Amino acid sequence: MKQRNAFTIVELLVVVAIIALLIAILLPALGRARDAALVTQSLGNLRNLAAANATYGADYADRQFTLSGDDFGLAAGNCGTYLNTIGCPGQAILGWDDSGGLWGYWLGGGQCPTNYPGNCGNWIVNWPNEWNFTNGFFGYYRLPNCKPFNTYVNGRFYDRAFVAPKDKLTMERAEEGMGDPGEFTILPLAPGQVVFSTYVWSPAALWSPDVMSRNGFKQPSTLPGAWKCPSQGQAKYSELKTRMIELYWLQNQDGGPTNPGFSGGYTPWYFNQGNSSTPNAMFYDGHVAGIAVSEVMDADRRARAGWNGVVGAPPTSGRGLWHTGTPLGANGFYQQLSFDMLADTSFHMLTTDGILGRDVMGAK
Repeated sequence: MKQRNAFTIVELLVVVAIIALLIAILLPALGRARDAALVTQSLGNLRNLAAANATYGADYADRQFTLSGDDFGLAAGNCGTYLNTIGCPGQAILGWDDSGGLWGYWLGGGQCPTNYPGNCGNWIVNWPNEWNFTNGFFGYYRLPNCKPFNTYVNGRFYDRAFVAPKDKLTMERAEEGMGDPGEFTILPLAPGQVVFSTYVWSPAALWSPDVMSRNGFKQPSTLPGAWKCPSQGQAKYSELKTRMIELYWLQNQDGGPTNPGFSGGYTPWYFNQGNSSTPNAMFYDGHVAGIAVSEVMDADRRARAGWNGVVGAPPTSGRGLWHTGTPLGANGFYQQLSFDMLADTSFHMLTTDGILGRDVMGAK
């Protein structure tokens, strides 16, 4: 009689255990590989944006992108005064829809054409940022996908080039617009709302360096040249000053998808709200890299310690790599809503000396 080969129960259990062990070993490795691929994609997006910034500068005599008029300071930053006595500024256009409608944060009235539909309620979009938490610290630093700049990228407001692959909340809300034939569209899932880019410029570097000087913060309304956006070439430490960054905490995130401290329940954690956060960033020299928040905080402490005991040193508020003396106070950019007590930095957002400053330091 021919003998059949078969597995015993014990042998089957051993095989199953080996397979389970291999899966347990391989799954984390696969997860890390996938995570690394997404980080690489985000760095690729930032490289493309670096090229767009460089091309824009080449077209506009080394200027950075700005929606502010150099002469806003002549009106002390007052919208009504500017529109009525000076002129009509460039408009924050988002794009044409597929029906021929042109969307944007329009400014109307005064010397603007009578058919401009907006008003001074949109004035803050023409500032690098404002200083009031009530308005969400908003400004054009959050609008790299607006039409005047996205022309240098892809000509569309909603596009994967403006969304980090790990930014799932933004991607879920914006991807419906990515398939629309128009340059801009109202999203079915977010009617009346605009979904902004993951990547943001450094608002500190878009103001005159005098606004966040190490000698103290100065209200823009007191400086006639406050709104004159510096040129790219003014970056004193081009390899150490961040130009664009992932706004949200995407790497090493352990606080859940959204920050419960914000009203509405849908705002993600920001990049500086976790000690373990490592946002991807683009620097003024064009290179891109991840930046560990813990290392940035260490660099800031070293910078502040360097001023201790210096005769004639400027006020404490401006001695670190980021400015603690702005109207946002010592907590800076939403630090009062941080995930852990170790996180304490507002680099990129409130860089001391603006474009003349730096967000990281060289070797210890």
